[in-house]
Amino acid sequence: MALQTARPPILRPAATRAPAVIRVRGLVVGFEARTVLDGLDLDVRQGEVLGFVGPSGSGKSVLTRAVLGLLPKQAGTIEVFGLDLDALTIEGRRAVERRWGVLFQFGALFSSLTVKQNVQMPMREHLDLSPGLMEDLARLKIEMVGLKPEVADLYPSELSGGMIKRAALARALSLDPEILFLDEPTSGLDPIGAAEFDELIATLQKTLGLTVFMVTHDLDSLHAICDRVAALGDKRILAAGTMDEMLSADHPWLRAYFHGKRGRAAVGVA
Repeated sequence: MALQTARPPILRPAATRAPAVIRVRGLVVGFEARTVLDGLDLDVRQGEVLGFVGPSGSGKSVLTRAVLGLLPKQAGTIEVFGLDLDALTIEGRRAVERRWGVLFQFGALFSSLTVKQNVQMPMREHLDLSPGLMEDLARLKIEMVGLKPEVADLYPSELSGGMIKRAALARALSLDPEILFLDEPTSGLDPIGAAEFDELIATLQKTLGLTVFMVTHDLDSLHAICDRVAALGDKRILAAGTMDEMLSADHPWLRAYFHGKRGRAAVGVA
């Protein structure tokens, strides 16, 4: 019998065919002579956790940054909440940006600011709140991600890797977003810390009704908390579906990824 070392799945309601809150069609993104994404189509459904995978260098972060408007595109459309981002005014774009939160891979906290001040940054940029209310909201977000109250006054250099992830997540949640973008949220965490972070994401998604777009290499996270998985390769989406559908896919990279020596299917772990 195989040794079962993988994280157990977190029980979640069956995903329904909800409308797409992110709709990408014919996306082309490149750098000088190199095309990274070419005619890419993708839907992210309301209320789901979508795991996004692909070989290193395939363009996972490029897609995320293109949706966020951090990288220019050469062709295609990106719609968020049914709105074509290219057609929006500056104010319209800012209004959409207030409805999403982003956790970057290494946290991207401002080193000269305390955790509390980092969490307050989006509030200062987008909202007109009193200092007292910002203080209360920041501490609420810090508590929400499982950090102790005294962490609010620490600087990033005083935090462990797991604490940095949680502090960055608190900042991503500061404006009560509807969509949460996660870039490799469990990278650098030990197995126990990664499992706890998965559980935190699942709890927040259910409690807050979030739509989660999660770039990850963590097979356990895919099994534990994702409603669907989308795989990027050859500059497009190779396949998108439930974990069972991904396990049965016959594309060579998908078979190598999900059934290889480090794949859970290879060791008989459900």
